[in-house]
Amino acid sequence: MSPGAAQPLLLGVRHHGPGSARSVRAALDAAQPRAVLIEGPPEGDALLALAAEPDMRPPVALLAHAADDPGRAAFWPLASFSPEWVALRWAQARDVPVRFIDLPAAHTLADGPGADGDGDWDGDGDGEDGGAGSVPVDPLAALAGAAGYDDPERWWEDVVEHRGADSARDPLAPFAALAEAMGALREAHGDGGRPRDLVREAYMRQRMRAARREFGADYAVVCGAWHVPALRARTTAAADRALLTGLPKTKVETTWVPWTHRRLARADGYGAGITSPGWYAHLFAAPDRPVERWLTKVAGLLREEDRQVSPAHVIEAVRLAGTLAALRGRPLPGLTETLEAVRAVMCDGSDVPLALIQDRLVVGDVLGEVPGTAPAVPLQRDLTRRMRTLRLKAEAQSRDLELDLRKDTDAAKSLLLHRLRLLGVDWGVPTASRAGTGTFRETWRLCWEPELSVRVAEAGIWGTTVPGAATARAEAEARGAGELGEITALAERCLLAGLSGALPAVLRALADRAALDTDVARLAGALPALARSLRYGDVRGTDASALGTVAAGLAERICVALPAACAAGLDADGAAALRGHVDGVHGAVALLTDTDPALRERWSGVLRALAGRDAVPGVIRGRAARLLLDGGRLPAGETARLMGLALSPAAAPADAAGWIEGFAGGNAGGGTLLVHDERLLGLIDTWLVSVPPDAFVDVLPLLRRTFGAYEPGVKRSLGELVRRGPGSGRARSASRAAPEGFAPDLDPARADAAEALARILLAAAG
Repeated sequence: MSPGAAQPLLLGVRHHGPGSARSVRAALDAAQPRAVLIEGPPEGDALLALAAEPDMRPPVALLAHAADDPGRAAFWPLASFSPEWVALRWAQARDVPVRFIDLPAAHTLADGPGADGDGDWDGDGDGEDGGAGSVPVDPLAALAGAAGYDDPERWWEDVVEHRGADSARDPLAPFAALAEAMGALREAHGDGGRPRDLVREAYMRQRMRAARREFGADYAVVCGAWHVPALRARTTAAADRALLTGLPKTKVETTWVPWTHRRLARADGYGAGITSPGWYAHLFAAPDRPVERWLTKVAGLLREEDRQVSPAHVIEAVRLAGTLAALRGRPLPGLTETLEAVRAVMCDGSDVPLALIQDRLVVGDVLGEVPGTAPAVPLQRDLTRRMRTLRLKAEAQSRDLELDLRKDTDAAKSLLLHRLRLLGVDWGVPTASRAGTGTFRETWRLCWEPELSVRVAEAGIWGTTVPGAATARAEAEARGAGELGEITALAERCLLAGLSGALPAVLRALADRAALDTDVARLAGALPALARSLRYGDVRGTDASALGTVAAGLAERICVALPAACAAGLDADGAAALRGHVDGVHGAVALLTDTDPALRERWSGVLRALAGRDAVPGVIRGRAARLLLDGGRLPAGETARLMGLALSPAAAPADAAGWIEGFAGGNAGGGTLLVHDERLLGLIDTWLVSVPPDAFVDVLPLLRRTFGAYEPGVKRSLGELVRRGPGSGRARSASRAAPEGFAPDLDPARADAAEALARILLAAAG
């Protein structure tokens, strides 16, 4: 192109296409334009200089969000192989002016949340947005179909990614061919079902007219290939202004945020819909022999996973990939051929290691970086400072973080992650700890997703620091919570997050809701969370004493109301639900006895009332008896009496089976209890053989659920005892031996030794 050229250089590209990126670089090197215009929001012009910073490493995204609603946002992702990024860096390296020319985000975001999804760089082959407005016409698929391909990706690889030397001699030839093809498509399909593109293209033409006044025709435009025919069309400035008149507008803020290859691979939400960003990055970066270099990477990954892969495997896979490409008439092996060769040669035909390759190399866990000087909301700056202090790094790959809350640094990490969760920033998700069950340990699964940057921006309305914002958010949730369970859960989260400042508001709301709530099930469901909050507050050094008063009042109301609620004609589902609440309250009472020692006695009285009242469903009576027995508050003889009554011929079989489930079911060692107490086992055995055949069919599922959950060893022991017959244990004469592995009666000395060992193990768990 010469300064006197009549037309600017229009470079139609496929967004995130490495072949397009190489072609753009070659075309710019050949043309040497005086300015470069790129499809993108003009609000990003002020941030373009940051792309040249040493700390800027793609993939990154230009983020624009509404100033009054950070959740209304759009992203424009850029990878190292994106033509826009290549054009931007080319211009900056040569001090050539570079600008964005697409419709401003101020108009795009004024249409409402999610109006533009991921901006306009989504990699669907045509340069169009894959957000809320779906595209009826896919230009890439249409061109592939016209060429006889059923796979648009394979067609694109053949004609663009694997272009030969002929196109290299004329770097502008592929753009001319692609523009001609898009012109034919637009003649056939008009706007392709994208009426908003007409407005965008009108704005781009306006920016091109301004560039012509400044630079003449000696400038280049890098845009989606679909737009090229419209940007070449002869239209008047007045017609374009008419299309742009009256557009809604809002104030926006922009910044750069890190992006990931994994997010680029997603077609929904803020993804870009690229199926193989890791493969594309390799194609763009490989100076020569891309297939050989790729298969060497694959072999290295498999060797790291302890698979036997030698250089001979690599050589054979290269040959097989080339043979497959030749048989299919392709100029070079593509991703399909290389993966098929890897499966056959390196994976022994298995898809399991192939899935690892797909995850680690075809997609990848690459996370970009942005300079610290990039604009950010105050909350983001505070979060970045805290992450740096605690040595927490945002990573795209999921990883587990083990914390010991007795260590100051680990406790601070826990507080930060819990506070972020209160703010809706789920960078970390709590998981089951592998180190033990003590309350001093936590395990988190960390994974930084790019959209979390939007969540941080949204949370900025609550405050400028993480603790302040989390406190304000918790207070607002307490005022708006409608259910008692919501507030108790919030209190627990505040304790976990160390938000003492939010507790007064939460406790006021809790006391108000508890005073008005008369549903004993909701009260019983709320108490365990309060008890855990007291315990966690003690572990983390947070003052939770005020919770004790609320919890004690709640427990008192439960003790008064629960017996009547359990005898109020419950159906099977209601009885099962209340049985779960009885378990929850029992565990909570054990945690609350330090603050209210008399509570245990009151609760034991409630359990005795439940265990002995005929009107209470069998599943609840049985559970109450079992809890009393385990707590040492129900003698063995009395337990047998209650079981005998529950399993008497006068009892309904379904109610008796429910009593057995409540007493011996669950994971509380019911099977072991029956193994050691043959008197109870004999009662169940006697009842079971007396159940009428028609009733037995009805109670069988309940019995299978009860006994099927036992450990295999317990089942074998019970089967052996039943085979020997009822009364074969304690009722036997003293001359007969006890079952193998069991003494005829309790051995206090051995029991004391086991108790001492159990205490040591529990102390070690922490």
